[in-house]
Amino acid sequence: MARQNTAAILARLRSMLEAQGMTPGAKLPDERALSAALGCSRQTLRQALFTLESEGAIWRHVGQGTFVGPRPPGRPIREAVLLQATSPLQLMQARLIIEPPVAAEAARMATSADLDRLRRLVAEGRRDRSRAECERHDAAFHRAVAEIARNPILLGLLDYLAGARRRAAWQQQWDRTYRRIGASEFTGLHCDQHAAVVEAMAGRNDLRSEDAMRRHLEVIAQAIEASA
Repeated sequence: MARQNTAAILARLRSMLEAQGMTPGAKLPDERALSAALGCSRQTLRQALFTLESEGAIWRHVGQGTFVGPRPPGRPIREAVLLQATSPLQLMQARLIIEPPVAAEAARMATSADLDRLRRLVAEGRRDRSRAECERHDAAFHRAVAEIARNPILLGLLDYLAGARRRAAWQQQWDRTYRRIGASEFTGLHCDQHAAVVEAMAGRNDLRSEDAMRRHLEVIAQAIEASA
């Protein structure tokens, strides 16, 4: 059924591009407006847009939008093309390579205000009662650690990896993991591990911070693998 829905939306998108006579370089409406106009979910819309992009009918740039025609020379391949080919476990492997050293750098750079912010995020996370809330606070915590490291290149790279969480494959795997462990246990474990990262950072111990972040991500990776 999902394939039929995607195929129907893809056909409607093709008709829209032809009917409106949009010239190369013209910008399409944003995803929210397009999904509303087509009467589909944003996930279905993204699958259709990915097909069009693979064909060279459109090109997309994060933060700028979706444009008609093939990608102009010199433009990098859109990040989503890589993420579409990435499994949840491959994503976690990449995070394990990158995020622990980022936590170590954050420990060296953190101010009292930074640590207070992280502690607030941990406290808010402990009150989560749904998968969506848990995921939102988890993402906010990891991004805050990257921000504290004060390196825009690292922050951009981690934002890029975080984009994979919107993919259907990640969401499905995450849902299975969350259901298998249980909401209260998962939230408590998550927040305890986040708190351990914060306290290591508060002690200005970069090696402990790196180790705490690594152990946290390893637990997530193991849980995902067990639910696969």
